[in-house]
Amino acid sequence: MLARNFRAGPKEIDLVVLKAGVVAFVEVKTRATSTGGAPLEPIGRAKRRLVVAAARRWIHEHGRPGTTYRFDAIGVVVRGEEVSIQHIPDAWRPG
Repeated sequence: MLARNFRAGPKEIDLVVLKAGVVAFVEVKTRATSTGGAPLEPIGRAKRRLVVAAARRWIHEHGRPGTTYRFDAIGVVVRGEEVSIQHIPDAWRPG
């Protein structure tokens, strides 16, 4: 893990991780009940723009030439002791 809760002003990236030479900016959403919908539903256009803006700041401060970057999403559902995780690599591209 390269960073956790990286902040760029009001913008935040939950996780910045490195695996196999790729830096992933990861948005994590967790739900304990189904009343709020699926955990990945709130990662809409506005949220993605905020994550991309924070990622640009992270790259400016810590990036290296030639590095590959991507944006991942992880949805976690917790029901009692049962935990379900959905990972979507390369979930979106900056627009």
